[in-house]
Amino acid sequence: MLNAVAKFRQELTVGKKSIGIGVTLSDPLITEAIADSVDFLWFDLEHAAMSPEKMYAHLLAARGKNKPGIVRVTQGTTPLIKTALDGGADGIIAPQVRSVDEVKRVVNDCRYPPLGIRGFGPRVPSNYGRSLGADYLQDANKNVFVAVMIENVDALEVVEEIASIPGLDSLVIGPSDLSLSIGENNVYAPQTQEAMKRIIKAAKNAGKFIGAGMGVDVKFALHLAKMGVQWLQVGQDFDHLVKAITGSYSSFHKEWEANCP
Repeated sequence: MLNAVAKFRQELTVGKKSIGIGVTLSDPLITEAIADSVDFLWFDLEHAAMSPEKMYAHLLAARGKNKPGIVRVTQGTTPLIKTALDGGADGIIAPQVRSVDEVKRVVNDCRYPPLGIRGFGPRVPSNYGRSLGADYLQDANKNVFVAVMIENVDALEVVEEIASIPGLDSLVIGPSDLSLSIGENNVYAPQTQEAMKRIIKAAKNAGKFIGAGMGVDVKFALHLAKMGVQWLQVGQDFDHLVKAITGSYSSFHKEWEANCP
């Protein structure tokens, strides 16, 4: 049986769309509860106050469900990349990259020598040292999923060069930040749409996957999918929680008032 990230990569390769959720709440039971309903889990350390200990617990829950756990780290955090991977992350998403050199550093941080500079100290991935055979380093370098977010004009200006970097698996569009950086603050605005088309084209021309991170907006998610985006993080745990509770309680109150005077 393929491991979670190998299956994720294979499905993207054959054209299957993948839909995941952003995880921000600290309790790992969130991951346990929702994993069966999504294709991947995007653990958000950029915008959420999640400790390494909580991240580890979430990653273990994802592994227990055989779902890929991909960690969005904070900007420019080499130590956090290593911590996430040693804790069992299947991949890394680096936000707000701005240059080719920065992306090369991210790629190098995710892989062991001779392909990168990742320090050796795996815990979860090696079953705590029990699976450190001759193939471990090769498999780790092969399987790790490395993605960077293109969400500012600096990265956009060199997106073709970024996409061509060996060892990078995917570009990820950050629509809201990209639109803000362009000066439009509207993901449907003309320049933002052209920028997203450019990012998608750059990824496809370089043989890379293309993803996007966004809120709970089915219409926009479908719009991105039609543009060619292959994997989508649609909303975060609290978004769906608030939406579900607001909708169900509003409906209940209306029915109650109408039928139980």
